[in-house]
Amino acid sequence: MIRAVESEPHTSAPVLAAYRYCEAVTGHQARNFAYGIRLLPTPKRRAMSALYAFSRRVDDIGDGALADDVKTARLEDTRALLARIRDGAVDEDDTDPVAVALAHAAAHFPIPLGGLDELIDGVRMDVRGETYETWDDLKAYCRCVAGAIGRLSLGVFGTERGARGAERAPEYADTLGLALQLTNILRDVREDAEGGRTYLPADDLAKFGCSAGFAGPTPPEGSDFAGLVHFEVRRARALFAEGYRLLPLLDRRSGACVAAMAGIYRRLLDRIERDPEAVLRGRVSLPGHEKAYVAVRGLSGLDTRHVTRRTVRRRA
Repeated sequence: MIRAVESEPHTSAPVLAAYRYCEAVTGHQARNFAYGIRLLPTPKRRAMSALYAFSRRVDDIGDGALADDVKTARLEDTRALLARIRDGAVDEDDTDPVAVALAHAAAHFPIPLGGLDELIDGVRMDVRGETYETWDDLKAYCRCVAGAIGRLSLGVFGTERGARGAERAPEYADTLGLALQLTNILRDVREDAEGGRTYLPADDLAKFGCSAGFAGPTPPEGSDFAGLVHFEVRRARALFAEGYRLLPLLDRRSGACVAAMAGIYRRLLDRIERDPEAVLRGRVSLPGHEKAYVAVRGLSGLDTRHVTRRTVRRRA
């Protein structure tokens, strides 16, 4: 069982200011993520915003316009900062608000900070321009950049006391991260191609005649692009189905947070499935009212009850 702290003693002004900075970064740059974490109690919401702000910093290094050697050096500087946080060597008056907030969060929640080392490893793969021959190859990358985030988040959420199967929670959190990342890859397939990156496995691209890539608003000539998308959607749905087994292991508000974030991506997946070529024409997104509905659904516990009933039927 993974326990998380629901309350904390008095928080100093420098730490509160650091958390406010991280929450501002989260609200501005990660609206889907922010929709979910607003359902959490304050200590958990702050801790999640600190995790996001640090992760965002790592991602921004990889996505920026710097030379690859400079990116690599900055990623290693960030890894050194993470080591300082892990060693408790960041003071409240440090000038880096993200480090201050994450250090405070790590002192109050059992966050497996090694997951952020994995994220840095994944972004270094991006910097090197790695491509992926098979799903197993891509899955290893996704575990670094998304599965690790699931496991880090679980350190904040904790699991419910007495929850049956709680020992598998990290596995489910990791799998749910993979589902979200594969959805991201489908949504951003053209944007990534324009940036010189290809994530979908080469085996899958060849199978559906899409090895030429996605440089324009239409699929490669003679390809079965819809078939490729539907194939990857089925894979993502299987990952979601397995990852959703995390929900009954969480407390109500943590489960609502996860259900909201995952629900937004599942609905994106639905839209992509209905119109596969939409991802080549622009960025597929959900309107605000639909995100709000997903958040309310998560808070109501509908998704958690559905997973619980399905699990009971499997055991019967």
